[in-house]
Order: sequence, then C-alpha cells, then structure tokens
Amino acid sequence: MSERLNIGFIGTGVMGKSIGKHLLKAGHNVIVYTRTKEKADELISLGATWASKPSEVARYTQYLFTMVGYPHDVEEVYFGDDGVFSIENQGLTVVDLTTSTPTLAKKIYDKAKELEMNSIDAPVSGGDIGAQLGKLSIMCGGEKQILDSILPVLELFGETILYQGTAGAGQHTKMCNQITIASNMIGVCEALAYGKKAGLDLEQVLRSITTGAAGSWSLSNLAPRIIGGDLNPGFYIKHFIKDMKIALEESERMNLTLPGLELAKSMYEELLAEGYENKGTQALIKFYE
Repeated sequence: MSERLNIGFIGTGVMGKSIGKHLLKAGHNVIVYTRTKEKADELISLGATWASKPSEVARYTQYLFTMVGYPHDVEEVYFGDDGVFSIENQGLTVVDLTTSTPTLAKKIYDKAKELEMNSIDAPVSGGDIGAQLGKLSIMCGGEKQILDSILPVLELFGETILYQGTAGAGQHTKMCNQITIASNMIGVCEALAYGKKAGLDLEQVLRSITTGAAGSWSLSNLAPRIIGGDLNPGFYIKHFIKDMKIALEESERMNLTLPGLELAKSMYEELLAEGYENKGTQALIKFYE
C-alpha cells in the first residue's frame, strides 16, 4: 500500500505491540493509546504518536484498531466518556481485534452505523509468534465491502483473512478456534506427560508426531516451549479462561453442551487459583506435574 494512512491502535500488549510494529514498518502514521503508557514506549520510540485517551485516537485516524483484554475493556474503550464513540469522525472504520462477545460486536456495529462510522469484528489467532511474523489468522464479521476496503491494512499483519458473515460472526468463529485449542492443549500436555513417564526423548517424539495425524499448531509451537520449561505467554491463561467462558455462555444460549470445553476450563481454573494467570496456555503441563 503506497498511501500513508493515519491508523490508531488501542492496546499494546503481547500481540498488539507486534501488530503496531508492522503498521509502522509499512510507513503509516500510527497513533497509540494504552492504559499503561510504558507498554507503548517501544512503539513510540519507533515513531508512533501517543494519545492520552481513546477519543483522541479516534479523532485523528482513518482506521482504528482495538486489542484489549476483556469485553468490559472493549465496552469502556468504545462507549466510555472518553471512548471512541464520544467524538464525531464520519467514515472512521473501527476494527476490534479483541476476542470478545458476539453480542458486543453487534452493539459496536449498530452504534458505528448510527455515527456514520464502519465496524468490523476481527479477532485473531496465531499468538505472539503469528503477530511477530505477520501471519495471524483474522476472522472477520461485518459488511463485506468494508472488509475489502481495509484488507490491505489487515494484510500487513495477517496471512489468512476470511469473511465469516454479518457483525458478530468473526467472534463466533474465534470461539470455534478457542474450543479447538482448549481440548488440543489437553492432548498436547497428556502426550508429553505420557512420553516423559515412558522415558522417551520428548524432542524425538515431537519429530515423529508433529508431522503425522496428530499434528497441530499447538503441538508444533507450544510443545517445544513446554519441553524447554518456557511458560511465558504467547497468550495469557487469564484471557483464555475469559474466552472459554464466552464460548460456554454462547453454547448455552444455543442449547449446546460442550463437555470437552467444560473440562478444559475447570483445569485452567485450577491453575488460575495456583497463581498461573499470567503464564501462557502451555502452562497446562503443570496440571500433570
């Protein structure tokens, strides 16, 4: 993309910081806001401009991305007294990358329409590695023509960018993603626990099973971290529990029972109680140790 855009980014955590770097590297003007300014220092040192509140970001940008922790954080960023929707900027396109609720995604879409703005719910998958490499999977809900217009920006940090349907569909798709990961992480950790008990060379085991029918992103990317004792977050346990709660609440509304997800959530909640909330999802291995 040759045009230099004014792009806002709210939330510069583990993944948001890497996404911001891709936007800056492409030559765009990036305006950032995060509740703890120190978390934005690296982006500011690379040329980003600091804003003191979400409304200030919204006032001066064409595209605005949000990537914060919880649905209540998303609500505050958009609907708070100094939120994105407290100012007028007709034509602004807001893109929420947070894993949040489909209901809130629809609420944001409706309010944006009322203010003559555009909205896309676009949760991502790929963790810290995907964000660093610019190869995230982005699941999009909203109006197809709006997604098409912002696609060149999304392609700066996403590799698989697919339209899933109307507002909220991106969030529903992310729930499918998180449901898969939840049970998969149990399988990854149980395989490693079994292999260790059997006296196997776990690195050699991975060479065999990552390329077979058991292969998965978690097995290829997180199992090596487990073997190396690296429990640092690509995605926080506390946020994963939030996602599982959303998925179970949505499932209940649809009269659907998900026993695998319920089991995974209970296991992660035990780790939460033991103080692992800021570790990565691979810390589930501690359940077996």
